[in-house]
Amino acid sequence: MKTILIMCGAGHATSTVVRSKVGRWLESEGLEGTVQIKQSAVTREVENISNGVYDVVVSTTQVPDSIKSKVINGIALLTGAGTDSVFAQIKAELEK
Repeated sequence: MKTILIMCGAGHATSTVVRSKVGRWLESEGLEGTVQIKQSAVTREVENISNGVYDVVVSTTQVPDSIKSKVINGIALLTGAGTDSVFAQIKAELEK
């Protein structure tokens, strides 16, 4: 089973909104039984991300430069502009 981490500054508000949208997208793609979604704050996850604990990481906040290349910017899932691009990136990572 693949794991997606959704994270924001505190691990509560915006990550909850994005988690819901990603969950609905996974369902529409027929992937809901193959992917687990976790939610957290960026400060709690830097080491886990660096160590490759998650298959996909989506963030709605700034992330340290050390993990930037491993994180998908999820702001579009909050604004509604560019969501297809974010979902395409998530799908590509899940297919690896």
